[in-house]
Amino acid sequence: MSAGGSRILSALFIVFAGLFGAAGVAGAAIGAHVVSDDRFVAIAASMALFHGPALLGLAAVLGRAPRLLGLAGMAAIVGVILFSGDLATRAATGASLFANAAPTGGMMLIAAWLMVAVAGFLAMVRRAETSRQPGATGSVPSVAPNIAPSIAPSIDGVTR
Repeated sequence: MSAGGSRILSALFIVFAGLFGAAGVAGAAIGAHVVSDDRFVAIAASMALFHGPALLGLAAVLGRAPRLLGLAGMAAIVGVILFSGDLATRAATGASLFANAAPTGGMMLIAAWLMVAVAGFLAMVRRAETSRQPGATGSVPSVAPNIAPSIAPSIDGVTR
């Protein structure tokens, strides 16, 4: 993936993180003040709120494994829209988005998290291989990354 493509994807993840955060807070308010005892609203709100910050994290580290983490982020976006959207639609109208929308969204969210885990594992393996090469400092590979300020993740100039 090109640097421009990573920047666009990173920005998209940030946009959806904000939208999911707003939708989650709005859903929690509706569940608390408008629709009493509706578990669909509470679950939809919590899923949106939970995955908003996850998308911010993916945006921050997207450059480490752009294809796999990009795919994970897109799967998370679609998964939240299907899962939370279906539950919110059921709460508001009594009807589903379409048959199996929530389970499909849930499976996409599980797949997204597994892709994040695979990306982390691959990064750990690559780091271990790099530290074993001749001239590398230290003979034991480090599992915890040592991120110097000059190579810290950057979200389009927001952090550096």
